[in-house]
Amino acid sequence: MNGRKSVILLACLATVVGIGKTGVVGEYIQVARQQPAAVSTWDPKAVEPQQDPLYKQILEKREQTRIQPVDAVLDRVWKAIPGYNGLEIDAEETYKQAKAAGASSPITYVYRQIPPKVNLEDLGAEPIYRGNPKKPMVALMINVAWGNEFIVPMLDILDQEKVKATFFFDGSWLKKNPELAKEIQKRGHELENHAYTHPNMSQLSEYRASMEISKTQKLLKESLGVDNTWFAPPSGDFNQQTVRIAHGLGLKTVLWTLDTVDWQNPSPESVVNKISNRAQAGTLILMHPTASSSKALQGMIQVIKKKGLIPGTVGQTLSPERIIPPSG
Repeated sequence: MNGRKSVILLACLATVVGIGKTGVVGEYIQVARQQPAAVSTWDPKAVEPQQDPLYKQILEKREQTRIQPVDAVLDRVWKAIPGYNGLEIDAEETYKQAKAAGASSPITYVYRQIPPKVNLEDLGAEPIYRGNPKKPMVALMINVAWGNEFIVPMLDILDQEKVKATFFFDGSWLKKNPELAKEIQKRGHELENHAYTHPNMSQLSEYRASMEISKTQKLLKESLGVDNTWFAPPSGDFNQQTVRIAHGLGLKTVLWTLDTVDWQNPSPESVVNKISNRAQAGTLILMHPTASSSKALQGMIQVIKKKGLIPGTVGQTLSPERIIPPSG
């Protein structure tokens, strides 16, 4: 009796298997196999990525789309020009996310920046007049030694336009106006060094030049907690000694590409036109808290944006960090 039951049970199982290969049950099994799992069970150790066609596809895409970095260079005219990061697909992270998402999902590529082999730091004690021409940024430099009445109106415009600028403080001004300096800092702007008494740096002894820079550097740290990075020589007057001293104090000497000449009180319209006609990727724009620049600032920012450029700080513009366009 037990033998007959076993034979009957085996026959039933064979019938189910046979039906499963064809007919409605078979179709259900095939569809179920094609559906991605609700929760990924991919184990990165279980498969060698190099053998996976998906991984090879990602590698091919990486080779086709890679953008090489640009090294910092010492130009005969523009002196030190910063480098600019390259960009490529992060194959490992892209593959990992694609496997986790399942075969039915489109590949979402993950990118990483490629640093240049040569950076500003590698060029030594050299002045800087512009950013990398491949980086679509423009720096707003505001040298502050006078003109207090225009500072807050300019800050309000920068807030309205959601733009940060670099304010270079004359040390004697900072000593007299710590609260106004803190207001600039509170608004999120970059605060830097413009010497202490606004001298012509090229005419100073090595000792005096060092004191002018280091005194303001120390005051920035003590009064605002700022670790100084950039030094802007007053009136753009400097010599190689100035650059060498600043470099020895850990500062890079930065000049400008485009001057508003706002101290001559030009019309705001003429200032905006100058920026519209001459600003380009990497331009460093010099201004002061004057009536002309205060009235022209919003127009300046708007024409910069219309040119497809991003207004920002000196640090942002001279950084090798790549500008990634928004997706979608």
